[in-house]
Amino acid sequence: FDIPLIAMAKNPNSTLAKYADVFFNISVTKEACPLDTAPTSSTTLTMAMGDALAVCLMKKRNFQKEDFASFHPGGSLGKKLFVKVSDLLKKENLPVVSRETILKDAIVVMSEGRLGNVIIVDENKKVVALLSDGDLRRALMGDNFSLECTVETVATKNPKMLTNKNMLASDALEIIENYKIQLLVVVSEDKKL
Repeated sequence: FDIPLIAMAKNPNSTLAKYADVFFNISVTKEACPLDTAPTSSTTLTMAMGDALAVCLMKKRNFQKEDFASFHPGGSLGKKLFVKVSDLLKKENLPVVSRETILKDAIVVMSEGRLGNVIIVDENKKVVALLSDGDLRRALMGDNFSLECTVETVATKNPKMLTNKNMLASDALEIIENYKIQLLVVVSEDKKL
């Protein structure tokens, strides 16, 4: 098929070496095996040379993550490189309340929403705050706690939001982990869900 052949072996006079366009001599003077029989040092050298060759070719060809995903779309790395936020985005039955909602009603919505959070929007449906179960627990510990206050009083104002729904899910997960948050709200440029 006229495909260039690169060979790695210990014998430069082997059939493989003779047919190769490029030959790497990977002979070792002694195996790590105490009997000098089991392939140990030679197998390590073979793997190291293979890895080095692969990395050099990746750099030479400017091989990117997206290229890797194209060749391995079904594997875990392919999924990591192909799955976008939009593929995982929950769009229906979101636990959303207005900023005037009293806390006890917001707790009901939180429970029904099953996300451990309530998204709080203003009159223009823009996200202004997020009530997490952590916010609720902290509020419960306060001396002036009241179930009759507005939800926004105890919520996190200006929560972390994502405007790029085409971001890789793995990058969004990194944001979630870095900020130690439970929910990353995805919004449009004007902060609407």
